[in-house]
Order: sequence, then structure tokens, then C-alpha cells
Amino acid sequence: MKPSDDFKTAIENYLNTTAQADSAFAHNLAKETKNIESCFNYIFGEVKKTGLCPFDNQEIFDMAVKYYNDDSIGTPAPVNCKVVVNQPIKADLFNSAPIMTPQVARPETVVLKTAKPAQKTLTLFDL
Repeated sequence: MKPSDDFKTAIENYLNTTAQADSAFAHNLAKETKNIESCFNYIFGEVKKTGLCPFDNQEIFDMAVKYYNDDSIGTPAPVNCKVVVNQPIKADLFNSAPIMTPQVARPETVVLKTAKPAQKTLTLFDL
């Protein structure tokens, strides 16, 4: 599985930003036995094990960091899957613009309910 450019960029940016802030992690990121393609395969394998589809950005980023920090993780087998990275939503009257961090912001689902006109008498169907 070859990850999309958006996914690859998001993971690489997060790992590089984390390495700049944490010198111990920077040492782990530079290990010759670890590489970004194996990191992707590890993430895909862990996601597949759960059987779930949606994941929070931070959950995926934590898996990437764990791959580089844990020496017991070898070279994971490739997984055939599709990765979708949600793009940030545009600001409008109801939503504020998302703050861009090293991660790709996920759009929030907005549920609008229409108000029913006020009734003086309740019927069986209104209960």
C-alpha cells in the first residue's frame, strides 16, 4: 500500500516537529533500522487489528512515534488498504477556522435541528 501524499506529509511533518522538540526522539527517528515506509505499514497493521475505521489524528501520530521508540517492532508486513485524510473545513458563519498544527485538522460534524412550531395540545404522535 502506498499512502497518499497528504497522509505521508502529515506523518512526516509531525515526526519532524516532534524530533525538533525532543532530542531523545530525534535520536530514535534517525535509527537506520527504522524507515517511514515501515512506519506506515506498522500504522496500517495496528489499525487493521482494531477493526475500526475512523481514528483521531493524535492516535495515528502516537502509533508513528511508538514505531520509532519501540525497538521490539521489526519490519511489519505490508497491508493493502486505503487511507483518507480529511481536509480542514473553511470558516463560515457557524464554524471558526481550525487552528493548523502539525496534524491535519479534522472537520467536525455539525448537526442542525429544525425547531417545531409550538403546540398547545400534545397528541400521541408528539410523545
